[in-house]
Amino acid sequence: MYSNQDYLSQLLVEAGVVTPEAAQAAGNSVERLIMEGAVNEDQVTAVIAQNASLEIVDLSEYEIPQDVASQMPADVAKRFQAVPVHDDGTQLMVAIADGLNFETLDSLPHALGREVNPVMANLSDIQRLLMEVYRVGSADSAEIPEFEVLTMEGVEEVSEEDAPIVRIVTNMLISATKMNASDIHIEPLETTLRVRFRMDGKLVEVENHPKKLTPAIVARLKVMSGSMSIAEKRLPQDGRIQMRIAGKSIDLRVSTVPSNHGESVVMRILDKSALTLGLPQLGFFSDDEAVFKKMINLPDGILLVTGPTGSGKTTTLYACLNEINKPDRKIITVEDPVEYQLAGINQVMVKSDVGMTFAAALRSMLRQAPNIIMVGEIRDKETATIAMNASLTGHLVFSTLHTNDATGAVARLADMGIKRFLIASAVRAVLAQRLVRGLCERCKAPAELTEREMRILNIDRERAAAAGVLGPQGCPKCRDSGYKGRKGIFEIFQVDDEVRHLINDNLSSPEMRKRARELGMRTMREDGIRKVLAGITSAEEVIRVTMADEN
Repeated sequence: MYSNQDYLSQLLVEAGVVTPEAAQAAGNSVERLIMEGAVNEDQVTAVIAQNASLEIVDLSEYEIPQDVASQMPADVAKRFQAVPVHDDGTQLMVAIADGLNFETLDSLPHALGREVNPVMANLSDIQRLLMEVYRVGSADSAEIPEFEVLTMEGVEEVSEEDAPIVRIVTNMLISATKMNASDIHIEPLETTLRVRFRMDGKLVEVENHPKKLTPAIVARLKVMSGSMSIAEKRLPQDGRIQMRIAGKSIDLRVSTVPSNHGESVVMRILDKSALTLGLPQLGFFSDDEAVFKKMINLPDGILLVTGPTGSGKTTTLYACLNEINKPDRKIITVEDPVEYQLAGINQVMVKSDVGMTFAAALRSMLRQAPNIIMVGEIRDKETATIAMNASLTGHLVFSTLHTNDATGAVARLADMGIKRFLIASAVRAVLAQRLVRGLCERCKAPAELTEREMRILNIDRERAAAAGVLGPQGCPKCRDSGYKGRKGIFEIFQVDDEVRHLINDNLSSPEMRKRARELGMRTMREDGIRKVLAGITSAEEVIRVTMADEN
């Protein structure tokens, strides 16, 4: 809550970010102006900072280190709506949302017994950190009115004793979304309930709750899904939560599994903004993008994306469909499950318990006269055969395979029982990919490669120096990790006439890979090296995800 709202509202008008009419209509309530979209938090923070002569820090994805958090007691943090950001041994940098509150500015040094360096931050970010670090909730949080669950139906009004659980779950979901987590892991241990977020592929512990809260938190999530049984605790269950946070549409795929200490919950966050990703956002360089764009615009054939679980295959497929989704094309997908709902595309979900397998769905799809088909995964000979035949009868087919590299897709299909002449005729290209963490744009800095890194990546010191290799440093924006976001590294195996002869010649996987490289295929490690030299990622990341690649 901001103090002296009349004065702050006047400052917003004078700064030209709010009209006098809007301020009057909102009764000079800054919170109401924010909720109605007349102004955003960044603008409010900037106006306060300018008038209070304070620096602004971005805490949107910041995580307070434990040694810094311990410098401020919870009651002080709650009273002043403030969080510690950095301790240099002399001054404690403290973020506040209301730099015009002189009582806060005057009282904090006395309350902490040390010198304080106040800085400005958005109110919602401070309230999120208060909840994460000090378990402090705020009834007037600016974020809560922007949180709306779309899949709860027929749920009774929350009772007073349930309110703390609702607040815990709500803040957990808001925090995970703001921190761009891909998964939420809620894990009952022997004495505590641990909550971890997966961010940029790494699991990070964000909070712990008393073990006794486990049943209530799990029950709350089941209720939110609208389709899971609260009474059933002995069997695994799956559900889905659809919600809107700050105007952003988010889907969560919920999975519960009984464990020794209670039900464990994993929620995968499906951010629909990923649907608008184009090929450049996936991490393609312009030359590879041009090749791949040509492949996905072919009239027929099958294009495969390969890689292990969590390597971004589904995101790549959706980006392909987003690229080629035109009004004159009929696109049908069969998925297990349907992760994102795509506008203008017919999507079918696999339901094996009622006989709707990949193969059965694929047969039915072909009777719908589609131009383009996406099969979530080729798992067996039957599905592979139907997909191959469809690609040979005028359909463009996209699918995924679990193989370590692009050329390995040929052997994998052959192992399923697909004839090599059929593979050679149907497959147009195979894209293998991995995800590497991208260097934080705010803090990445020049770095020298170690002797080991230069040896493994086959980069000499002169080449690295000429390219200006960068490395991770760490800042509040990236939670001191040095990395922010992930990018793909790729290898594209194009099946042309010469490669078709190689497939029909029954070459082994190592021989096929060797010949493909002689014909110009760039490996994932080689693509990763280009991205190291371009300052996109670090040598350490490329080595980590391409350990199986040959030197």
